[in-house]
Amino acid sequence: MSLPLIPPMLATPGALPPAAQDARWAYETKQDGQRAVVYLAGDGTLLLRARSGEDITAAYPELGPLGEALGATAAVLDGEILALDERGRADFQLLQSRMGLAHAPAKAARMAAQTPVHLVLFDVMHLAGRSLLKVPYSRRRGRLEELGLEGPFWSTPRALVGRGAEALAATREHGLEGLVCKRLDSLYEPGVRSRSWIKIRNMHSEDVIVGGWLPGKGRLTGLPGALLVGQFAADRRLRYVGGVGTGWSEAERTELAELLRAAATDACPFEPVPQVAGAHWVLPRLVGEVRYSVRTRSGLLRQPSWLRLRPDLTPHDSAAQLPDDV
Repeated sequence: MSLPLIPPMLATPGALPPAAQDARWAYETKQDGQRAVVYLAGDGTLLLRARSGEDITAAYPELGPLGEALGATAAVLDGEILALDERGRADFQLLQSRMGLAHAPAKAARMAAQTPVHLVLFDVMHLAGRSLLKVPYSRRRGRLEELGLEGPFWSTPRALVGRGAEALAATREHGLEGLVCKRLDSLYEPGVRSRSWIKIRNMHSEDVIVGGWLPGKGRLTGLPGALLVGQFAADRRLRYVGGVGTGWSEAERTELAELLRAAATDACPFEPVPQVAGAHWVLPRLVGEVRYSVRTRSGLLRQPSWLRLRPDLTPHDSAAQLPDDV
């Protein structure tokens, strides 16, 4: 059977629906992985396409047996490919070792044995020759769950209807990336970033110490394009935790440029020295607060953005400390 190419529907960043509308929404855990549209042709084959439309099937050979899960029934499914850590939580840093191997099947097979992935399925857009794009989410979800797609490397977690505040609190308590809220009556809108799906990312904020910067380009020429920041390890060494390139107004960038020029030094304050091309180092005396989504295994902050300068704090008065397990 020839299946239609369907770009995935996208969620809009936002907040929980009003409490009065809570019962009209379903809630799913937001996963930190690679979005994938799954094509089951009904002949035992499987095709995976990334959000960009790229064929990524060969990168994940362990998902191949899913092609036989529905027998002769053809389907197009929506899901997320994850790499799970030892606690069973999605770890994007682990997944990065698996991404980009679609044209290296031998290496993909070796990596599949070392770091197997797990496919979470959450929607069905085409089934047994019939388009479900105009079918409400609640009915599509019901059809998906009826398929019973549970296997060694794939699953169909249940969605929670209502109780959004409770669901969001649970994701925060368990250190998960966030929540996706979906209207029960929403149709599937291919390639559209829709208000019918709302994503909420759990963000954390911490103090950091500025140890360097990268020059801006274009309209930011002469201003810092990104700050290189660190936190103290248990041995009091200043460890690099990432580059922050968003979160400032133009006035704040101008103020930071003056402060950075005044603190310029030839010596890198981070230990070990990070491999950052074009870095300018400064004396580690400026404290700031940043927001970020998660921390990688090596201690780097993922998706950091600048919140504010903390002139009220010195580096040793701040809470710029690496967690004990990093």
